[in-house]
Amino acid sequence: MELRMTNRSPHVAERSLEISLRTAFSCVKPKLRPPFPLNIMALEEYSEMNRAILYGVLCEPGMTEIHMKHLHGIITDGYQYFTGMLTKVVNEMYGYLVGDLKKQLLRITHEMIDVSAVRVDGLLVGLMRQIVSGDYGEDNLWLCYEMINIFSNKWDCLLDLEGPLVLSGALYVFLRLLADHSRLRNDPKINSLMKMEIAFCVRMFKEKFSLCLSIGRDVIRILQDLVNIPEFQEIWKNLLYNPHAFGVDGFVDISQIYSTRTSRWYFSLRLTHEMESQLQFLLSNVKFGSQKRYQVWFVKKFLATPEKSPVVIDIVRFICCAHYPSNDIINSDILPRWALIGWLLLHDARIHVQANLKLALFFDWLFFDQKVDNVMNIEPAILLMVNSIPNYVDITNTLLEFLVLLAEHYDPDRKLVLRRGISTALLTLVRKGVIQSLDILLKCDKISPLLRERFRKLLLDDPHIG
Repeated sequence: MELRMTNRSPHVAERSLEISLRTAFSCVKPKLRPPFPLNIMALEEYSEMNRAILYGVLCEPGMTEIHMKHLHGIITDGYQYFTGMLTKVVNEMYGYLVGDLKKQLLRITHEMIDVSAVRVDGLLVGLMRQIVSGDYGEDNLWLCYEMINIFSNKWDCLLDLEGPLVLSGALYVFLRLLADHSRLRNDPKINSLMKMEIAFCVRMFKEKFSLCLSIGRDVIRILQDLVNIPEFQEIWKNLLYNPHAFGVDGFVDISQIYSTRTSRWYFSLRLTHEMESQLQFLLSNVKFGSQKRYQVWFVKKFLATPEKSPVVIDIVRFICCAHYPSNDIINSDILPRWALIGWLLLHDARIHVQANLKLALFFDWLFFDQKVDNVMNIEPAILLMVNSIPNYVDITNTLLEFLVLLAEHYDPDRKLVLRRGISTALLTLVRKGVIQSLDILLKCDKISPLLRERFRKLLLDDPHIG
């Protein structure tokens, strides 16, 4: 009898992927022992043999070398099918794999990098997404260590990939993880992991700054959480005062990074596939007013401990910048993005979490440019402020005050850039019909008069506001 790959409850159906792999293994098992035939296989037979070998190498650790030699001998597609199946295992089954299957999976991953397998970058992305923010359990820290080890030791191989986007993705992931890990740096396990993460990230900034620039403005947002780590202080100084130190032609000021919108791809990197799937379900199927039980389940599943709360920052960023509902959903009674974000804002009252949550919500406002930015990125914040006025005006006051403070203090040397961005964002929201007029904020008696005056001054100080 073949081994089971995953843990599952008795009432849960077996995954089709696991059935497919095990069935393939059972069907060709006699052919998985040497001597191996040298004939060229038809496509269907080739796919089946790939699935069988994948099952064998995961479930028969003692046969790993034999299975991998067999794989190398039959490959005709640059490992594309094999790597694709391996990525599916990661995306659909990783959290449920039993025994040493995770270790075997990482062992195969190293091998796929060494042979420059087609689409190995997708495999690495899938593995990075399995690193759970705020989870300091042994399994999660082990995966984090394994992944930073891969990116550190396979540096040259990864640079040779068709597009080294995976390296900029790794920088995004490990900068975010460092922000979490730095709060527990006195733990010896965390401290040794941090040293590796810091070394990789600093190397990226010093040797591959052009890849860092490709992330766009969010690299600044996540980097600011690390300003107290000594190794990043020189990077900050150069970003602000000596940009030529990075040796990239044409890079002369940090405002150039501000003006580059971060691709939606990066925002999914700090969410597991399961978390993203549940968020998509909430925002595509659950009716507004009926969301409470789903939210309770979501908290129990993904936000059960205070340590896991920082992932809410990544969730807010994902909702704003990577989940764009269709017009049909916008005009329906489905739970809107602004309402889900409003609920998330109440999840953790710690000051540093609240500050980062609000920054995640407003970050694109600061640098908004109609030519490169999407109004959908800024829509949730304005709708949350406006729709909170009738019953939750404290939320409106808090968010509006934070926006004014950002304009004044986020980057005092580039205050004009920030004010122009905010003004452009507000004008775009009105022009696109997201709100009818700014009067809903400027003339609302429920909002603090002093705050309304500061907000009005913010607008009047910008030469683009008539």
